Order: sequence, then C-alpha cells, then structure tokens
Amino acid sequence: MFVLFEEAGKFLAGRVLSEAESSAQVELDSGKRVKVKAANILMRFEKPAPAELLAQARAMAAEIDLDLAWEFAPDEEFGFADLARDYYSASAGQVEQAAALLRLFETPHYFRRAGRGRFRKAPAEIVQQALAAIEKKKQIQAQIDGWSADLARGECPEPIREQLYRILFKPDKNSPEYKAVVEASRATQTAPLALLQRAGAIDSPYQFHWRRFLFEHFPRGTGFPALTAPVIADELPLADVRAFSIDDSQTTEIDDALSLTGLGSGTVTLGIHIAAPGLALAPGDAVDQVARQRLSTVYMPGHKITMLPDDVVQSYTLQEGRDCPAVSLYVTLDEATLEISASETKLERVPIAANLRHDQLDEVVTEDWLASGNAADRLPAGAPAGQSIGQPELAFLWRLAKHLKAAREVVRGKPENFSRPDYTFRLAGQRDDDDLEPRGTEDVVIGVRRRGAPLDLIVAEAMILANSTWGSWLGELGVPAIYRSQASLAPGVKVRMGTKALPHAGIGVKSYAWSTSPLRRYTDLVNQWQIIAGARHGRTAALAAPFKPKDAALFAIISAFDAAYSAYNANQGGMERFWTLRWLEQQGVGELDATVIKDNLVRADTLPLVLPVLGAQGLPRGARVRVKLGGIDLIALDVTGTVTERLDADSGADALDDSASDDEDTVAGPIAIAVDLADAQTPGEGAAPDSDNPAP
Repeated sequence: MFVLFEEAGKFLAGRVLSEAESSAQVELDSGKRVKVKAANILMRFEKPAPAELLAQARAMAAEIDLDLAWEFAPDEEFGFADLARDYYSASAGQVEQAAALLRLFETPHYFRRAGRGRFRKAPAEIVQQALAAIEKKKQIQAQIDGWSADLARGECPEPIREQLYRILFKPDKNSPEYKAVVEASRATQTAPLALLQRAGAIDSPYQFHWRRFLFEHFPRGTGFPALTAPVIADELPLADVRAFSIDDSQTTEIDDALSLTGLGSGTVTLGIHIAAPGLALAPGDAVDQVARQRLSTVYMPGHKITMLPDDVVQSYTLQEGRDCPAVSLYVTLDEATLEISASETKLERVPIAANLRHDQLDEVVTEDWLASGNAADRLPAGAPAGQSIGQPELAFLWRLAKHLKAAREVVRGKPENFSRPDYTFRLAGQRDDDDLEPRGTEDVVIGVRRRGAPLDLIVAEAMILANSTWGSWLGELGVPAIYRSQASLAPGVKVRMGTKALPHAGIGVKSYAWSTSPLRRYTDLVNQWQIIAGARHGRTAALAAPFKPKDAALFAIISAFDAAYSAYNANQGGMERFWTLRWLEQQGVGELDATVIKDNLVRADTLPLVLPVLGAQGLPRGARVRVKLGGIDLIALDVTGTVTERLDADSGADALDDSASDDEDTVAGPIAIAVDLADAQTPGEGAAPDSDNPAP
C-alpha cells in the first residue's frame, strides 16, 4: 500500500510499513522513514510506484487549463478528487487525482485552500486582479532580466542611471532597478560600484561625489524658497569707531569685524563686532526655518552652499562703507601689559571702514612689517579701503594676539604647534557664475596660507576671546547657550557640545560658545539671540531669552547641528582630497616627500594628503621618506605608494604638529576609504584652534 501525504507544504509519497489509528510509518523512495499523521494522508493507492505517480502527476498538472478547471469547479467547497472527476472523467484515476491536487495547491489565485485536500474557487474579480498582478510581475522580471543583460554588456539603462545614488546608498531592495544591478553583479562577479562605473552610469568622479552628497543631505536641491530679510526695527546708536574685517576674497558672509580706539593713551579698547541677524530674525520665522534646516554653510573648493540666501546675507553682512547693525564686545585693556580690565556688550550700528582680504595682504602684513615701528605706514594703495588701517593698529593687534595665545597655552598646559600650513584651493578656468558648481575638469591650483600668519592669528584670537568671554558671561547670567567643551587633552577625549559652560582644554579657556559666525552657523545665531537678551535685560535675561534653561529645543538643535556639521566637514575633506588627487594627475606627479604619522600612513610634506604606503612599517613617527605613488582612484578617493628612500637619519625624526584643533577629528571621505583623513581642513580650523575664520 502506498500513500500520498502533505508535510510542511510539500507533497510526498511512500510505502506504508505500519499503520495505527492516528498515524502511519511510511518509507520514502530515499529509504528515509517518517511518521505521518493520519489527517495528512490525502490519497492511498496500489500503483504506480510513488516516484512514478508523482512524476506523472506533475507533468499532467502543468497541462491543466486553469480557466477551464475554474469553470468546472463547483461554487461550494470541494475536494481535489471531485475536481479531477469533473475535469477529466468520472473514472479519473490516481494519477489524475494527484495532478488535480498539485495544480489546485499551486494556484491560490484561482483556488483557495479550505482544509487538507479541500478547496474553494476564488471570486471572478479576485482571479482577474491576481492574473493582472502576475502578468505585471512577469513584465517586471523581463525588464529586470533585460537591464541586467545590458549592464553585463557594459551598457547602463537610463532608469538605472537616474536611480544610481539610491541604488548604491539608500536602496529600495524591491525596486526593479536595484534587482537588475544585483543580478548583473552576481552574473559578472563584479562589485556593484565597479559594474555601474564600467557601464558608464557615473558621468565623472567629481559628479559622483557631489551628487551623492546632495542626495543624502539636499535631496530637494540647494535652492531657497522666496524669502524676504526682516528689517531690524531697533533704533541703534552709532558706534564711534572705524571697524574693519579680514577675510578671503571669496567670502560673502562677513560675520566679524574689529576696531581699536585709545591707542597711545595707555588704555586701549578692542571692539569685536559681529553681524546681527539675531536683531531681525526670530526663532520659528520663515528665515529661521531655512537656517535651522541647513544648520551651516557648506564649504568645498570652488563652491559653497550657504546657510542663508544671498539676499538675506547681504542685508546683515558687515559690508564696507555701511553702518551695519552689530552685536559688539568691547574689551578694555592696559596698553603696556595687555591685561584686560573690563568688557561690555552693546547693540549698535558700526561703521565698517574696510573689508580686508587675506589673499591680498598676507604677503604685505608680515612680522617684519609689523615690527618696523613706522607709525606713518598705511596699508598699500592697492589694498581696497586699506588706507584707513595703519601699521600701529595692526602691530598692536598682532602683539595682543600673541599675548592672548600665550595665555591660553599656559592654561592648555602646552604650546600649540602649528607646523602644518592651511592649504587653499583655486579652480582655474571656473565659470564666473558663483551659483554653478564645478564640473570636476578644472585645473586646480593648490596654495598655502601659513598657520599663525599675523592677520590669521589676529582674527583667530579675537574670535576666541569673544566666544569665551560671551560664553562665561551668559553662564554668569544663568542664560543657557550652546557650548563646546573638552575635558582634557588626553588621547581620545573629544570636543563635546552641550548647554553648560564647561572648560575647553584644547583651546585653553574656561568656557566657549560659538557666537561669531551667525550668518554661516546656526549655533552662533542661537547664541546671538541669547546674547542679545543678556545685553537688553542683564540679570533678568534668563526670563526674556528665547531659549530657557533645560529647553528641549536646545538639545534638539545640538543633536541636529552636530550630525550636519560632521557630514559637511566630511564632504569638504572628501572634495579637497578629490582635488588633491586631481592635482597629482594634472601635474604628472609620480613621487613626493612625506612624513610618517603612524603605522603605514604618511602625510605629504607639501600637499593636504594622507596616504597608506608600503615600507613605512617600523619607521618612527615623524620620519621623512620619499614615496613613489601608485594608481589613483578618483571614485574611491584612493592612492597608494611605496617608500623608496629614507630622507632623514634614523634618530632625526621631526616632531609632528600636535595642535588640538577643535574640529580636527577623523573624517571619512564620500565612500568608505581605508585612509586616515584626520588632517583634512575643516570650516572653523584656521590659524589657531577654533578660529572662526573658515576658508570660504
């Protein structure tokens, strides 16, 4: 005796060895013996043999016309044997019955299961819907197969090209485009990225990195909605100063300016003047919503994405020749000792006499020029509006900057070693329209702006002074703010953001609140609102400030800003690495000098480039080597090298720059890259830690 039974959704047949009331012992063709519940036995037969019956039934089941079977099937519940007799003949045998069972079971869109071997036919409208869905699925699969074949041949279908970044970075694994890439990748045994690159899906390496960044962080584009800059309604007094800013020529968001009065009197007042959008904008208004969504200006070589629309920026920027609303910090100090005796915050209009530019003046305002002592010296006639700023003013600010830096280093516990330069990138032949991003084919010119250069350090120390002074002042008033703190300089202790005025060991100040870039960093705008409340209300400012103690909104802003700022910095580091590798290709550089930083990683001596090399293992940190470069991959942002020569004596390794820049955390490139990019320049990393003087 043989039986056909169901087990775990499969139909099996075998010879009955023994049988009890509720089960049977059955031997399969494989020799395996199984215990089968009586309820699972669907058919008993004497012949043909089990294997032959199943083979014949499967062949016959495939030939059953489902539409005809559905017509023959009764409206009420029925068994598979009943359908076999209706479809074949009243004398339908064991094979025909088994065929009907298999066909009924595998077509649930026609026949629904009602029990073991029992079925009920689906309503006509359900059958039609199911058939349409099956046909659609067949068409989609055919499309997937076609796309997969195209990719395997090195051709990229347009729908896949359009979905490139979603497929690679945020895939919908049920989409046909994704499935086609997976199928082609398996068939060709090629990684998806390499497959798509070979198929021409990636227009250029630059566009790949740029579009990926936009896809992840600006999916709706970088344009702004129609916005009108609110007018500052306050009647602000006019300051009796002539202020000047110092930025790069490409900077449009001029946040900060300096003034100096009382020089030669024994008591000098330093004015640090910050653009005041906080006097017009309010939390929750239309402009604030845009700023809070973007959180920061995004910088990269040859392009930037501003936090605020240009029309709004121009309403509040510290443009020369205008009396600009500003939040001013006045610091009174002894001209001889440089000791600070008082500080005061004012809301006022500040005459901006000049917008000085680093790239025009760094070669002029040198240490020697500042030490010349010629009080009649003015900035050169070629320096725009520079004639109002003279050698005595800049020489005093240079002396003050060095004094402030030395004082911070005492608190910090060790000097800041700025042995590495800041690199600048200029794209030659770039289109004049600043709103158009680079194409990625421009010739890149990499320049150097020395860390600690006089103008750089003057601005850096003034901004550090303002941020630390305002941070401590807000803490004394009990007004919450967004602070940056670092518990110690011990390895692994990172900069944190929070609402408490805690020390910043990396900078060497007792508290630090970013407040000097409100046009390009949202945290600074938030802190400016709090500073304005302090200036207006003094000791009762905590009650009047927009953000109250333990305000959940502040913590939400910190979390969002930290994530966005890290992503923007990583993008800048990746783009700078891209242009550095492009420079190597354009210049045909095959070898370079480098310094070992750890393990097998070296840093190029004259480029912002860290790369892994063979042959550096075992060399001490700071050892100088000659490196022969290998192949450059602009998609992976990767280049390798091999040490060909040791350039210094074994015991003469140079000390590396150990400055603890506030934002000098390791950043990843646009793709997972096995290269340490800790030394990529980031916004906020200027001549001194956290200088608030980013490259535009």
